[in-house]
Amino acid sequence: MTSTTRLDHPARPGTRVLIIVQNLPVPLDRRVWLECQALRAQGYSVSAICPKGPGDPAREVIDDIGIYKYRPAPEAHGAIGFAIEFALSWIRTAALSVVVWRERGFDVIQACNPPDTYWLLGLLWRHKGVRFIFDHHDLNPELFLSRFGRPRGLAARFEYKTLLWLERMTFRAADHVISTNDSYRAIALRRGRLRPDQVTVVRSGPDTRVMRPIQPAAEVATMQESLLVYLGIMGPQDNVDKVLEVVHELVHARGRTNVRAVLMGFGDCLEALKAQAVAMGLSDRVHFTGRVGPETIANYLSAADIGVGPDEKTPLNDLSTMNKTMEYMAYALPSVSFDLTETRVSGADSALYVPSGDIGAFADAIELLLDDPGARVSLGRAARARVTSELDWQHQAQAYIRVFDAVLQRAQNDLRAASWPFANSGVPARPEHINLDDPIAYGKFLLTRGRHLQAPETESIRHSTRA
Repeated sequence: MTSTTRLDHPARPGTRVLIIVQNLPVPLDRRVWLECQALRAQGYSVSAICPKGPGDPAREVIDDIGIYKYRPAPEAHGAIGFAIEFALSWIRTAALSVVVWRERGFDVIQACNPPDTYWLLGLLWRHKGVRFIFDHHDLNPELFLSRFGRPRGLAARFEYKTLLWLERMTFRAADHVISTNDSYRAIALRRGRLRPDQVTVVRSGPDTRVMRPIQPAAEVATMQESLLVYLGIMGPQDNVDKVLEVVHELVHARGRTNVRAVLMGFGDCLEALKAQAVAMGLSDRVHFTGRVGPETIANYLSAADIGVGPDEKTPLNDLSTMNKTMEYMAYALPSVSFDLTETRVSGADSALYVPSGDIGAFADAIELLLDDPGARVSLGRAARARVTSELDWQHQAQAYIRVFDAVLQRAQNDLRAASWPFANSGVPARPEHINLDDPIAYGKFLLTRGRHLQAPETESIRHSTRA
């Protein structure tokens, strides 16, 4: 239910949470929106402050979650530009926090990075008894190293040390730190000098009740090409250009003219990537969707043959959890990725990994899967099984809620919903959902991805499966 009005009923003190995120709007930021829903389902009052997306209202209430949005700062260029962006966003967020305090109140602030600047806001609200939780999404010092290398000049060393200082101050101000994986937790313990009981791992697992295979819409189901898919942000550190290089290798060097790639997402590099695709002669082989919603994502992730993870091995990427990997897994989609520490933790044996930056090896792995439908079926089945049994948000939400229960000293049975961790026991079945409990229907989907394949390709799949 969506509304633009305030809530009419006051929230109980000790149950009011304000979440601050600067990287993406809410509810577009899927991790933050899952957090909001989990808190609300367990009796917490939730507000969020974030930048506006295109066409977004300044105030919105969705499912009793109050969302306050500010006009984002101009696109940043260089160190001074980023400083201006962070300062403007911080000021606008601070002003909105006063509005939230007057309208709804809050007992704890959860700040999500980047950037590592909202510790100061947490300290300013501490005189009101507000607690501060840091939700650690990114390693900003490692991002610097990944983009610019080891700092050599005086200015570069200053920037890098400033990032380390901001991170240290954020750790120091936090009553508790939420880490997205064990690699991030190790940094919080080492660089933040925190005790083990001050840091909790909450992975960005998908809600597999919602993210699940569907029968794709007709315009996608009738696609006859071998379909590769990318889902995610398109920034300098995301290496989406490597997808174009792989497609060029497959189409122009190896003659696989039936390969098509769909790239879903947006970011600073989107326009440059479009121009690069044209320059490489891939206009008819690569489709950029831009910013898309859940329905488009579900259609393409259900119909695709292979998901791709082009993130190269850098100080940031190697230690970061790639949400795209687990979202591919939720749709029983086999994937190929460059070999990263945390990507292996997520995918385990349900994906193929190749040496970082090796375009030939990446193309080899894709060809291997395209030529072996049985391998695609096996990896897809393993991916879905792993993400539902170990990585699903329902498992992660339990640890997440316990952090707030502990920080706010809330009794475990205080206003606790009957169904843990969500108030609703499940998501209603929809006609387009694939019946994952029916081995015949699920097996057929894994073979065809819900697509109407041409007769020769269908026969090839059947033969490969029998073999």
